[in-house]
Amino acid sequence: MLIQGYEDGPLVAGESLMTRPGFWSSYFLQVYGDDPGDTRPDPEWFGDDAADTDALSEVLFDPARWPVFRVPAGDGPGVVVICRNLPGEYGIDHLLTRPGRSDAGQVASRDGGFSGTGLTWDELVRLADTPPSAVTEGVEDPPARLLLLLPLLGSAEVPESAKPRLRAALVSAGAPRDAASATAEHMLTHLTDRSLHDPAWGSPLSGG
Repeated sequence: MLIQGYEDGPLVAGESLMTRPGFWSSYFLQVYGDDPGDTRPDPEWFGDDAADTDALSEVLFDPARWPVFRVPAGDGPGVVVICRNLPGEYGIDHLLTRPGRSDAGQVASRDGGFSGTGLTWDELVRLADTPPSAVTEGVEDPPARLLLLLPLLGSAEVPESAKPRLRAALVSAGAPRDAASATAEHMLTHLTDRSLHDPAWGSPLSGG
């Protein structure tokens, strides 16, 4: 697999990892990073146990293999999520891709902290809900797409529909129903509290 700017990275398709126990807890533990004063997610929030999470983390953040998760979206921009597993310098990059072009521009990155412009909740939902009509490689399930894209949330304001929508996505991914609402609320609070998005900025989806 080749992605411009990552030619030296041992990129591998990562979509098959998403169905393995421990995937979502490993992914979001990295998203939370080591933010001081914040309650890090517990594997049980996602229906995982600690052993599965540890085992999957070794695969997800293996310097010898950098998993890539493709989120193509209709005829418009899509997103590629890359686990950038440099030895001692792990991070997750979210790149914006456009149909018919080989280049990809970074829209957000996490190296122990969030950087980038991010997207609004409505933009995330629109991306999650518009997989390409033609058969293509990548993640097609809307709940899984939304969860992969969630770290891109860069707005301090989300609509009332955000929490039930995220709760449904978490349940679809295996989170316990009785705890999913609390997990969704915690995740949205964390992401909106660290928001760096200025409403005056142009959206990366429109080239701004």
